[in-house]
Amino acid sequence: MHARTTTVSAAPAAIDAGITHVREEVLPQLMQIPGCVGLSMLVDRESGRCIVTAAWESEDAMRVSAQTVMPLRDRAVELLGGTASVREWEVAVMHRTHPSTDHSCVRVTWFRSDPANFDPALDYYKLSVLPRLEQFEGFCSASLLVDRTTGDAVSSVTFESLQGVERSRETAAGVRAAATQEAGIEITDVAEFELALAHLHVPEMV
Repeated sequence: MHARTTTVSAAPAAIDAGITHVREEVLPQLMQIPGCVGLSMLVDRESGRCIVTAAWESEDAMRVSAQTVMPLRDRAVELLGGTASVREWEVAVMHRTHPSTDHSCVRVTWFRSDPANFDPALDYYKLSVLPRLEQFEGFCSASLLVDRTTGDAVSSVTFESLQGVERSRETAAGVRAAATQEAGIEITDVAEFELALAHLHVPEMV
């Protein structure tokens, strides 16, 4: 499984219109493209940062879709009134214990590891980090997207509500601190988002 993320620095006032457009226009057209297995959208209404993730059955399907997806992406970015950056990833982990809700929120952590030492870092996430995440109050799911070439990775943890995100902040900071020491990774960013659209159909991958 692979995924393409589009991160938009949007105008906060345009976010609701952007969500509607992605749900009603982009998602139906995307699902008609061979190999697409769904889409999600995260939004931070305060900063305007939005992340749209489209998942694909294979790297080939993702690559072939690029030209078809481009005008859909450009129109969505235009409506959101911002600029966009695009990344492509391998889906290394997808684990769900509960479905998301209409009030779900997501904590996203970006980190970097030495590409030459990437597999041990990935094993650490699966064997040490994921079991700790499952213990968080309100935990729904966790995913890990990776770029083995650069050593970049992004972990997304979905909670039933904002309360779960808030109550887990201190514990999550401890998990990140342990990971930097025990797995030799560098945390590059952490942010919290509203889960505006949740239509990813990536199977369980642990």
